Amino acid sequence: MMFKKSLISVALAGVLTTPAMAATVQDVETSFYPYKDGAPTAAGISAGMVINQGNVDSVKEYLDPAMYTFLKNGDYEITVGETTSFDLHSSYVDATKASLGKVKLGDKPGVIEGSVAGRPFPEEPSMDDPRAGEKLAWNYKYGYNWGDSAAIMPFYWKYRDMKSGKVERTVKFNFHFLNYTHRTQQEPYPAIKPNPSNLFRGIYVQVLEPFDVKNTQLLIHRYEDDLKRDNAYLYLGFQRRVRRLSTGQVTDAFLGSDIMIEDFEGYNGRISDMNWTYKGTKTMLLPMYNHNEMALDTETHKDDDGYQVVAFSGKGGCFPNITWQLRKVYVVESDPVDPNHPISKRQHFIDAQTFTIPRNITYDRKGDMWKSWLIGQAHPDHHLPSNKGTGVAIDDAFSMVDLQAGHCTTGQFKGQVDPKLSPASKFTVQNLRASGR
Repeated sequence: MMFKKSLISVALAGVLTTPAMAATVQDVETSFYPYKDGAPTAAGISAGMVINQGNVDSVKEYLDPAMYTFLKNGDYEITVGETTSFDLHSSYVDATKASLGKVKLGDKPGVIEGSVAGRPFPEEPSMDDPRAGEKLAWNYKYGYNWGDSAAIMPFYWKYRDMKSGKVERTVKFNFHFLNYTHRTQQEPYPAIKPNPSNLFRGIYVQVLEPFDVKNTQLLIHRYEDDLKRDNAYLYLGFQRRVRRLSTGQVTDAFLGSDIMIEDFEGYNGRISDMNWTYKGTKTMLLPMYNHNEMALDTETHKDDDGYQVVAFSGKGGCFPNITWQLRKVYVVESDPVDPNHPISKRQHFIDAQTFTIPRNITYDRKGDMWKSWLIGQAHPDHHLPSNKGTGVAIDDAFSMVDLQAGHCTTGQFKGQVDPKLSPASKFTVQNLRASGR
């Protein structure tokens, strides 16, 4: 009996470690241009259609569970837009082709070999591949979200009581992003040198107002080695000192909002912190659109250059006034390795073309639906003139709804893909101190 079990174990090990077929140039074309031969279709859904409480059941299969709940309850309604291709910059596509046959997963989660730039795993995921979810997570991490660097200047967060619609607080930020490695479009590429700490990415956040939190700053250093824990630093303006954040603080409510630091961009953490499971590929409605064609906020936050942020409506003002497209979507679940993590899992609805995460659902420790995370993605060619041709799907509006508390935090962006706004000098501890004086 023990001999038979050993044979079975050896056989299973062989199945689990056998490498998948190498990706081809055709896989790259399919991955980056999924609508080349036509947009996805769905019975009963067409551009211009309004989906609301009265007809949502007829299109339920094309919505994630949280959004279906909002529509069914009459909290929100969405208008369907035409599916458009969000073509990433050709340099990122070319880098993907140059890496074909060179990238593979290591022997444990969080380890990858041969990835220099571009999409690590452009081939279609397979339900037969036990590490398909992990590969999709790497595609997200090394994706083209915000390109090589970008800034959100300014960035408005509103804390809202969903029941009364009262805006309890407005916080104005600047957010900056910089990739040190895996660069393809902004010089230098593929990496910034020197880089003695071997960083992969930096995120820098500065609060501009209100006065009680002005000059609060956050700096995150993510390492190329995914097994190495991030370094995160917080500068508190009223204390005038820098302190390092503990690991647990990235899952606390950030500045009293409904958002964890770990929630940023859809998932802001290490691959090795989660178990990743691929749940399938679907046609779904996602919040992707042309900013300049949306209902914009004409009453508040109008910029000096005339730029206007997306307007919000729905229950409590918790939902952006944007159109939704039928898109090819990869459904991935992540559950924490750490048993003390405050959530049980997240459902990620990843746009297959851009590898951004426009929709997330977070479940509490009991397994109940807790938070709904929406990031509206705007086409760069229908946004600020400076974003045209960058190939970056612009994060343009967000909504984090705490379904259990009846509360939400919303975000209105002025996203700018301009390397001059996010120099490497901004992503240092010294800059925290200098900027806080």
